[in-house]
Amino acid sequence: MATDLIETPPPTKAYIVRHGSIRYLGEFQAPEDLLLNRFDSVVIQSERGTEIGQVLTHSHPQAIKQIPNATTGTILRKATSQDEEHARYLQSAHQSRCDRARAYVQEHNLAMQIVDEECLFGGERQIFYFLAETRIDFRDLVKSLAKEFQKRIELRQIGTRDEAKLLADYGDCGRTVCCNSHMITMPPVSMRMAKMQKATLDPTKVSGRCGRLKCCLRFEQDVYEEFQAQLPPIASLVVTTKGKGKVLAQEVLARKVLIEFEDGRKIPVQLHEILSRIHQGKPQE
Repeated sequence: MATDLIETPPPTKAYIVRHGSIRYLGEFQAPEDLLLNRFDSVVIQSERGTEIGQVLTHSHPQAIKQIPNATTGTILRKATSQDEEHARYLQSAHQSRCDRARAYVQEHNLAMQIVDEECLFGGERQIFYFLAETRIDFRDLVKSLAKEFQKRIELRQIGTRDEAKLLADYGDCGRTVCCNSHMITMPPVSMRMAKMQKATLDPTKVSGRCGRLKCCLRFEQDVYEEFQAQLPPIASLVVTTKGKGKVLAQEVLARKVLIEFEDGRKIPVQLHEILSRIHQGKPQE
């Protein structure tokens, strides 16, 4: 019996590339004869225009699923020494372009703050990132900037966390801030997490460079929740190797609870020393 033959299209070579000041991630198709390694600089054609990007790894469907709003495009070539020199030239004038934009903001008397600027490698557009508490009519500002720089101007309003992603360098831990290194999305962080981890509630110590709660609180939260679920809740009645008593407090990371025994003793007890639970106590907050 004859069967229909379906031609399989030739495999495409694709890489995950990081690009832009905001550190976009996306899947970019490359010519079959182009061999690339991790951290190679490449010239790409993205949805925004011609850019310089950095190869991270070969693309894989599972990896793409982990990238929200992944960008797409093609890899034109591996960056040459001339390409890198041109990128350095664009960067050398970065501060002066920001200063000119801020001068125009003052001239137009606009309640906004220019945070950063990005000039695409191919010159298709120039992007200014700004902070503002309200909506801004910046049409006249765009005209002034377009006349000054002779490029297509894009103004993009950002939040304080995006500002840190653009400008911050090192955190209190001495390492590069997470939002400017490995983070793809900004995770929600709550004061409840800080309380569970018994972090200081002093805003100057529990806040990151953006002024909001540190993202590392979110990174560690899953472990705290897992350990807390194994501990008897506060006000539980338990039987331990040291006797019967009531749970007064938890030390989640140490996997201990403070117990008040029937004879008035208050002793920290390890999880493995708890033999049984008589009463579950109150639910965790």
